[in-house]
Amino acid sequence: MARIVYFELLKTFLKKRTYIGFALILLIVPLIEVAMKMEGGRFLQGMTRSLQQDFFFVGNLFNGWLVSYNMMNSLWVHIPLLVSFVAGDMLAGEATAGTYRLILIRPVSRTKILLSKYITTLLYTFLFVFFLGALSIGLAIPLLGRGDLFVFNRGILVLPEADVAWRFVVGYSLAAWMMLTIASLSFFFSSFVENAIGPIVGTMGVLIVSLVILTIPVELFESVRPYLFMHYTNLWQKVFMDPVPWSAIGNDALVLGAYSAAFLGATWFIFVRKDVLS
Repeated sequence: MARIVYFELLKTFLKKRTYIGFALILLIVPLIEVAMKMEGGRFLQGMTRSLQQDFFFVGNLFNGWLVSYNMMNSLWVHIPLLVSFVAGDMLAGEATAGTYRLILIRPVSRTKILLSKYITTLLYTFLFVFFLGALSIGLAIPLLGRGDLFVFNRGILVLPEADVAWRFVVGYSLAAWMMLTIASLSFFFSSFVENAIGPIVGTMGVLIVSLVILTIPVELFESVRPYLFMHYTNLWQKVFMDPVPWSAIGNDALVLGAYSAAFLGATWFIFVRKDVLS
């Protein structure tokens, strides 16, 4: 099994399109953080202008931690699309290249082939998310310095610097777990089609519809929201609450894990019965 995973990883990371997401992150993150540096904290002054009449702020609140936190909040709109580039190509790419028959005639079960592709998807997703975290924090701290973290989340919370670093580590770990659910959905769509565009469009379509249902305050949607996996994707943000609601985070992580397992199970059901004609 390990040998099959190794060859899947090799095949995946030899494709140029695998690095599209990394290249975009490598371009966008420094661009935003340098722009923040040149702004000199004016966006923070705008956020706190209404509070400055009642509160006196001391210390370096505009720092690398604050910019990194805002990067996490702003880029998650685009990360699912970038993850889908690879996850959606895992099975559909074989159909596009006409290599389905070639891989399925090997003396390896379809289940092992599918699991090796899914493990590759998992490793890519985690590597991609942690690359984003390492780049955003690793660049922001030297560029903007350290300090307490100013968090707007249903109120105002100032987290002391000594209590921040571990939250980012746990936050990015939970974010990677959340992104795995989205990658699993794209992987599932990949088993239906013969072009990688289909899984990307399908995944983004599900995300957009889910976000519409979650954000529009209509009573009709209230009973539907708990059944949408997007309802649980903000679990990483809960790490930046005080106290941290670990029970709620654990519940959200279990729900997302169940959705990932369901998507994988459905993909397996389709893949082992797939009639490959080309």
